[in-house]
Amino acid sequence: MSSTSAPFGLRPAYHPSGTIRPSVGTILTGYASGILQNQPVKIAADGSVNAAAIGDRFVGSFQGVEYTDTLGKRTESNQWIASQAGTEIVAYFTQDPAIVYEIQSNAALNLTDIGKQYDFTTITAGSTTTGLSALMLDVASSAANASLQVLNKAPYIDNAWGDTYVIAQVRISEHQLVADVAAF
Repeated sequence: MSSTSAPFGLRPAYHPSGTIRPSVGTILTGYASGILQNQPVKIAADGSVNAAAIGDRFVGSFQGVEYTDTLGKRTESNQWIASQAGTEIVAYFTQDPAIVYEIQSNAALNLTDIGKQYDFTTITAGSTTTGLSALMLDVASSAANASLQVLNKAPYIDNAWGDTYVIAQVRISEHQLVADVAAF
């Protein structure tokens, strides 16, 4: 698996309590950016859920949305379509800073990379057909204060340190609701 590029975005893996609970918020009708499942999201100044950009502080990853469309039909989806109009919009996303995520790297990671911080590759990468994000951990972006901190590799068969596309376990080091976590 870690020798094949098959990105899936920033996928919630576990919480120390044993339960990952999604948070709910709203997306403003007509919001112009598409948001894919497992794509990083932030809380905007107006309180709505928005797609995060590389370098933004963010709260977690988008998990889905439900809304009433312009024809009055209740719709559920794993993605927000750019400029969608609707009412009673409920966005589901992760928000707890203790959640550990999995993300595939775009180059080799090694055991010595535990504790280092990285940003994402193109944050809007993904498929509007499946609704899934395809962003990856950008190994070339290592910095003292980047978006994600590597905690370990995911415990999967054929996922080894040094492989080309390691699936890493990470935490948000620039969480929007807590102080930055410094690399060690």
